[in-house]
Amino acid sequence: MKITIERLNDAVHMEASNEEGVTLQMDGTEAIGGINGGFRPMQMLLAAAGGCSAIDVISILNKQKQNPDSLKIEATGERVDVETWSEFRSVHLHFVFSGSHLEEKKVARAIDLSLNKYCSVSKTLEKTATITSSFEIK
Repeated sequence: MKITIERLNDAVHMEASNEEGVTLQMDGTEAIGGINGGFRPMQMLLAAAGGCSAIDVISILNKQKQNPDSLKIEATGERVDVETWSEFRSVHLHFVFSGSHLEEKKVARAIDLSLNKYCSVSKTLEKTATITSSFEIK
């Protein structure tokens, strides 16, 4: 895996690109020269946890013939200062599904499998953060 990060201005607005040419923009807070031109790196980490789990959950549900019409994840995280950096102490992922044929038991199992077995991002984050989840089906 290779990611290239390029500075876009004379402050801290950056663009990352992967080997396939897909890009995303990152920026810092205004206090350090940011212009709100992209996600902050810690926001990206929180988004990565939600995105990683979403991919797992959809894959698991599809294998069980549980095809959600839509999925939205609300990811929240609490950070604490540690020496000169901060890290997530807790992360909560709230899954919001829609679909008339979804079985709660299968949805709960898919989320559990993702967070506790398959999602590389959550497995990485669990070294410093407690990861919890909840869900609803509309």
